[in-house]
Amino acid sequence: MSITNYLLGCPIWANKNWVGELFKPKTPARDFLRQYATVFNTVEGNATFYALPAPETVSRWKEETPEDFRFCFKFSRTISHDLKLVGARDQTTEFLSRLAPLQDRLGPLFLQLPPSYGPNLLPGLEKFLRALPNEFQYAVEVRHPEFFSNSSAQLDALLSDVGVDRVIFDTRGLHRAKTNDPSALEAKREKPDLPVQFSSTGNRPFVRFVGHPDVAENLPFLREWAGVAAGWLAEGKSPCIFLHAPDDFYAPRLAKHFHRLLSEQSSVGDLPAFPADQQENKQEQLSLF
Repeated sequence: MSITNYLLGCPIWANKNWVGELFKPKTPARDFLRQYATVFNTVEGNATFYALPAPETVSRWKEETPEDFRFCFKFSRTISHDLKLVGARDQTTEFLSRLAPLQDRLGPLFLQLPPSYGPNLLPGLEKFLRALPNEFQYAVEVRHPEFFSNSSAQLDALLSDVGVDRVIFDTRGLHRAKTNDPSALEAKREKPDLPVQFSSTGNRPFVRFVGHPDVAENLPFLREWAGVAAGWLAEGKSPCIFLHAPDDFYAPRLAKHFHRLLSEQSSVGDLPAFPADQQENKQEQLSLF
């Protein structure tokens, strides 16, 4: 049993609050990735936005994941936010070199540009993307409002030309939540409320969905995305779908719902049981004796 034909995961794998929810009870932190990778076949690597991992850490990540697992790491903020892609050749080389030992465990690496990075800087983005080595896959996330109106076609044409996917960031569930939950309020402050682009510019559509804190409230959005993903699969594309929640506690559960909805329309394999549920079933079986 495993997911096939697309990538499905969460923004992180090391969440101690998932012990008993996704992970088996009493799971130590050193086993989080191994257990996570028995269920999902990808993960966003947001930690690389802040710091690069040590070489021995990269080696351990490869050892702890199966061959079909893919890490989708975020470019360093030094490259995207501090330098805004200008004069970032050495930093980019270091970023790619540090992750290169993962080899085929690497999925699309995604470049998240700051809200201040507008259409006037598109020539710099084009120069940066065309200089990237072609042995890796890439995706770009923009947050400047003009990229969702007048300059959308210009950006999409550039990304299509260089074979790079446009990250689709959907925060509708989050921003429609009427809640006083501290984690949801913090997420609302951090995540932009921008129009959703459903078009794909490459062969690996890259979706980041940030959900409502009430799991059930997300089902209409997830059903909509399942239909979009099914269309991409029918076109021969391989979507990358990442489910977020305000504090990410419910992210695995949202991913589980999404896979169920997509499997009603496409052949995408089976989502393995959560290790926590496997443990529960084992205990129930033992109780029979």
